[in-house]
Amino acid sequence: MSYRVLRSALLVMCAWVAPFSLAAAPLEKAQLDKLRAAMEAPGTGLKVISAQTSEIPGLYEVQLADGPVVYSTLAGDFFIVGDLYSVSADGYVNLAEKRRDSERMEQLAKVKKDDMIIFSPEGETRAYVSVFFDDTCYYCQKLHQEVAELNENGVEVRYLAYPRAGLGSDAFKQLASAWCADDPQATLNKLVAKQSVPENVCQGNPIAAQYKLGQELGVRGTPAIITQSGQMITGYRTAAELMGDLGLN
Repeated sequence: MSYRVLRSALLVMCAWVAPFSLAAAPLEKAQLDKLRAAMEAPGTGLKVISAQTSEIPGLYEVQLADGPVVYSTLAGDFFIVGDLYSVSADGYVNLAEKRRDSERMEQLAKVKKDDMIIFSPEGETRAYVSVFFDDTCYYCQKLHQEVAELNENGVEVRYLAYPRAGLGSDAFKQLASAWCADDPQATLNKLVAKQSVPENVCQGNPIAAQYKLGQELGVRGTPAIITQSGQMITGYRTAAELMGDLGLN
């Protein structure tokens, strides 16, 4: 049975993990080989990319190719699809999402700033957000109207391209025309204002790579805002709301 079938019966696991606050560690090769042999058996349609210990003894966090993280027994004969939460007297924490935060931080740190369109404050930069952006998206257009206020309050906005209609679409060509322009910021401003700009899809533009990165980071729509701590905020936020999210109010 593939994970696609199991997703229809999504199970969220909650556990008291304070007594088991162990750092995640990759499996030894022999253990990984055993788990992989079971989970990749003919008919499963699964492919194991990596596996490591989890906060719950006896369950292992397994990354599947083109799929979710699952929690499996070492034998690979049972696994659960869903996020792992820790629960304490103070509330609960989505441990899986915290790991995704770290992954987003790590991946975004690899993107060259020269490959982004950045709107920076004139004075001190107090915080920054990375935004997967499509100028044809109504809520991206609304968010862009908040950029001036964000800049005034010390928030840098770093745009990455995410053409919702896919590579080769009109949105792709428009975004490429902004990224390839001599003045990317001014060109993007014109596109958001629905002004015409010359089509300019230059060689070596980063649109496809950023679109792929967005998909890998879990972007499913725009705008997708990622804070410098890796938290993903989906959808439109006013400048005031985003300042609150960043703890700057």
